[in-house]
Amino acid sequence: MAKSTYDASQIQVLEGLEPVRKRPGMYIGSTDSRGLHHLIKEVVDNSIDEALAGHAKNIWVTLHKDNYVTVADDGRGIPVDIHPKTGKSALEVIMTTLHAGGKFGSDGYKVSSGLHGVGVSAVNALSDFVRVEVKREGKIYFQEYKRGVPQADVKEAKDSDKKLPFETSYVWKVNTGTKVSFLADETIFSTIIPELDKVKRQLKQVAYLVAGIAFHLIDERTGAEQGYYFQSGIAALIKQLNRNKGLVHPNAIIINKEVNEIAVEVAIQYNDSFAETVESFANVVPTTEGGTHVTGFRTALTRVINDYARKIDALKEKDENFTGDDIKEGLSAVISIKMESDKIQFESQTKEKLGSAEVQTAVNQVTKEGLETFLEENPQDGRRIIEKIYLAAKARAAARAAKDAVIRKGALEGMTLPGKLADCQEKDPAKSEIYIVEGDSAGGSAKQGRDRKSQAILPLKGKILNTERARLDKILEFEEIKCLVIALGTGIGDMIQYDKVRYHRIIIMTDADVDGSHIRTLLLTFIFRYLPDLITRGYIYIAQPPLFKVQKGKEIHYAYTDEQRDAILLKIRGGKTAEEIKLVDDVVLATEGETEAAAGEAAAPVKKSSSIIIQRYKGLGEMNPEQLWETTMNPENRVLKQVTIEDVEKADEVFTMLMGDEVPPRKRFIQTHAKQAILDI
Repeated sequence: MAKSTYDASQIQVLEGLEPVRKRPGMYIGSTDSRGLHHLIKEVVDNSIDEALAGHAKNIWVTLHKDNYVTVADDGRGIPVDIHPKTGKSALEVIMTTLHAGGKFGSDGYKVSSGLHGVGVSAVNALSDFVRVEVKREGKIYFQEYKRGVPQADVKEAKDSDKKLPFETSYVWKVNTGTKVSFLADETIFSTIIPELDKVKRQLKQVAYLVAGIAFHLIDERTGAEQGYYFQSGIAALIKQLNRNKGLVHPNAIIINKEVNEIAVEVAIQYNDSFAETVESFANVVPTTEGGTHVTGFRTALTRVINDYARKIDALKEKDENFTGDDIKEGLSAVISIKMESDKIQFESQTKEKLGSAEVQTAVNQVTKEGLETFLEENPQDGRRIIEKIYLAAKARAAARAAKDAVIRKGALEGMTLPGKLADCQEKDPAKSEIYIVEGDSAGGSAKQGRDRKSQAILPLKGKILNTERARLDKILEFEEIKCLVIALGTGIGDMIQYDKVRYHRIIIMTDADVDGSHIRTLLLTFIFRYLPDLITRGYIYIAQPPLFKVQKGKEIHYAYTDEQRDAILLKIRGGKTAEEIKLVDDVVLATEGETEAAAGEAAAPVKKSSSIIIQRYKGLGEMNPEQLWETTMNPENRVLKQVTIEDVEKADEVFTMLMGDEVPPRKRFIQTHAKQAILDI
């Protein structure tokens, strides 16, 4: 083997935008659908910066055919004059140079959602095509790029230059502004098709935080148009968070103050649920992992609530206090801070966690003063809040006793696993998976068909408790949930230790019918409310068992959808259309010459040697162990859906609507989507 050398010639220097194309995940998080929509967000953020600086009132996002996207505003327009240090147009510098922009000094943008100056240049690097148009001083200037490389110098657009590589009905009628059109690079991304619902959520969320700015969304693919404009800002957002929930106090607590050049906005409102919803933002960027502003908020909230409770004699003893968990129950809150862009610190380019130390002090001070004032001026609301927290503390004490019996006892005695659990031999959680199976029949097949080395099976008997409507003490009295918690090994409540989870793939496997869907929803409700990090860590999956078995003689095929079934039938029948194939008693497809049974009559016998037999699986228990392994459990063949949370607010709203106490919203949902339901009656 030749001896390798390590010298200066082996040091690779990536220039310009090469680092972005080489390691896109470092700049936009991922190269899947999430990363694609992050590109749209980065361009929208630039327009938001103009709005925050007071120069833009409108932002337009247009989804064109052929996957092109345009983001435009009526701001000042990116400068196009020559940059003194580079000798190039400022527009070209911003679009092609990392860490370039108006966000590093105090003269450009005081408050900006951008920080590192890589946003729009990263979009440019990861796009197959980009065209930027700028309106300034009565003229239109433009430049086009291919994978980050300018195709010509910035120049004033003549009529012949205004032709776009995509068709659009959108007309940009402004005096000044910036318009960016791009097509994501399909060699980088797994998908380049923008999803309307995801873009809607992005724009709606930021519209709450930039009060008084109009967002316009046009989808030329479908003709749909949507606008977002909220004059009341986070007051409208807290109202949305509590939609379909009973309110403990009708008036939301809105706090707004600037301290040490940090603008702090906080909205608080309690509802009658048992879950907490807290959304945080820094310079209009969602900080999904929290940060110093959330820490400051929680510290102030706990202190003020305890002081006020003691003042009105809800707490008698001097050293008696409500815990943070007591105060969380039923809390909805929004925390938004804005500060100078050159001072704000995030922990990564994707800006999911705020790290600025001074923000904690500012948010703590503003929250403390504002909440104290509200409680003094609204004593009835204050007493309702304390009563809610007092009941939560009382229930938590009862739950703690139940948990001690269930969890702590198990931990001290070596975590005795449930008898119904068929555990796997593998001890490394990263290599282990557990199937949560509906019913003993399916559980029996799964236990026989599994790979014992890495696959554990936990059968659940019937439908578990609806945990949306119950406190933890009641939940842990339910035997099936108790078994699930012990099998997973995470603990629950204030004893959760996610690092002790025993499986990194937790697979829900239920029947493909209405009852199976209900059981799956009940399980997801429990996990979302009480073990949410299992979802955010990517541990939760849904198995996809086949709907049909199609057999002709010894030839067997499995179909997961109606479309797959029809395609298999056409292939077996040599291309004959589905209309030529008659369905007999929902099980057998008759060949030519055989008649379909009349309604109410027994199906005619079928000669299986010449017939195509279709079995519509009603339940997993109908499969023998070999079939279940081959179709649903074999890692080589199976189809799994990973459960993720793209929008916490929307997920919370859906679980509240589907599983909560309020009937009218659920009724409206059922009526709206009734035609989409597939019922086996």
